[in-house]
Amino acid sequence: MPTSLRGADLLAQSLERLGVGKVFSLSGNHIMPVYDALLDTNIELIHARHEAACVHMADAYARLTGTVGIAMVTGGQGHTNATAALVTALASEAPMILLSGHAGLNELGKGGFQEMKQADFAAEVTKASWTVQHANDFGHDLARAMQIAQSGRPGPVHLSLPVDLLEQKMESVDSLWPQLEAAARTPMPMAMESADLVLAALNSAARPLVLCGPSLCGEAGRRQMRQLETAIRIPVIGMESPRGINDPSLGAYAELLGHADLIVLLGKPLDFTLRFGNAPHVAPDCNWIVLDPDPALQARAAQALEDRIVLAALTAPLDAMQALLERSSPSSGSAPEHDDTWLLQVRDALSWRPEDWRRMVFDEDAPVHPVALGRVLQNFFDLHPDATLVCDGGEIGQWPQATVAVKRRLINGVAGSIGPSLPFALAARAANPSQPVVAIMGDGTFGFHMAEFDTAVRHGLPVIVIVGNDARWNAEYQIQLRDYGKARTNGCELLAARYEKVAEALGGHGEYVPRLGDLTGALDRALASGKPACLNVMIESTPAPVVRRRM
Repeated sequence: MPTSLRGADLLAQSLERLGVGKVFSLSGNHIMPVYDALLDTNIELIHARHEAACVHMADAYARLTGTVGIAMVTGGQGHTNATAALVTALASEAPMILLSGHAGLNELGKGGFQEMKQADFAAEVTKASWTVQHANDFGHDLARAMQIAQSGRPGPVHLSLPVDLLEQKMESVDSLWPQLEAAARTPMPMAMESADLVLAALNSAARPLVLCGPSLCGEAGRRQMRQLETAIRIPVIGMESPRGINDPSLGAYAELLGHADLIVLLGKPLDFTLRFGNAPHVAPDCNWIVLDPDPALQARAAQALEDRIVLAALTAPLDAMQALLERSSPSSGSAPEHDDTWLLQVRDALSWRPEDWRRMVFDEDAPVHPVALGRVLQNFFDLHPDATLVCDGGEIGQWPQATVAVKRRLINGVAGSIGPSLPFALAARAANPSQPVVAIMGDGTFGFHMAEFDTAVRHGLPVIVIVGNDARWNAEYQIQLRDYGKARTNGCELLAARYEKVAEALGGHGEYVPRLGDLTGALDRALASGKPACLNVMIESTPAPVVRRRM
């Protein structure tokens, strides 16, 4: 005899059937039926302190694990708080789903509690956004959302969950439950003939570059980039920074870009990060190949580049990468034979850092210079090679990207928002519980999500947060200095606050680090504490690194 279940049960059990192990959430009236239903699953509910933090956690978890991240919040203001964080997830191409509670369908148009057009509100910052219309659709709508999030260019999807449908009862029948294949990524392959044409064009060029977008900048994607570069002997570079061609982790990249005679955009949009392909940043006679799943972005590139595009194909980044790897294997007969001169020149430029940094000598009794911070962090990651480095935006977040070589990292992404690093760090620890996570952020950033130290303590997520404290919003201050002069700096001052005491008050470990000589010991003690830790590090207030050299 069929058993009875609620819409909330169908949703929760469908999440479990489709492989979801963690949901990042903040409670609220509209989603209480789902909280109850999750008790009958093995899904871990990580309960945060702000809705935006839930989205940042799901975003980071998706990027690190390659699975679909799930955030769940209540309706109305809970939904609007969460939606703001989708900007970062969309630009970073993170496959995730935001589940939002929603006023009951039976109350719409009557002034229902927190009634609003949530799907419309989220549509601008998602790949797809809709409100579930029938209780028996919860499982199938969820599977559809997971498929959309992973397919083509990955990104966030939003589903609103009307509370009356969550509470509605129905009989459990087989037709309610989604199949695994309904949630799987839809391939968007590139024809092998097209892959051969791309490889032939690369082989014919003197100074070609393959540029990959954010969806290929995770650990697995970077491994594939290295494989392709080894196979074709042509530089393959990932771009995921809001600093674009001035990404501090890419050394003198901005200078070598202007020497390229062929650029392949492999899932990398033509946008501000490439200065729109304009001279002098890119040679005016440089040819382009555009491999992208989005017809609108293909058309945008065609309008900007006109006859400089020699080949274009609608294909997903992952599928294009796989096709190029397959056709560049020695057994394919299409493997290019390219001279290594350009490859070695590019590798040298990407790894180049100013000699002055290496020669710098620091006073152990002074505040910490960002280069000195990088040296201490490099020592830490050399001892813990599987640890994760998380870098926020702002000036201090750029320095570790320039000075620390790591296997696994998360940055704030192309959207350039500041604030996600503490939620990112918690998700990173949840994704890889046995390895340390170190998050670098400024004192301005710390104010966004400091309450998530409570989340870290409750869920046993011992991350290490290093707050670079220079008592100002330094990125904006540097703009004011550059554009208006010191006499017209305005509104960027902060207090030299004792942020470590926030972590202590919420149950974590905190240390004040006023001098460089204290930093290594404080980092060691933070790790040994086994608690979420905050190191409040007084730093020299410097602009972000801009790497320049003559080629």
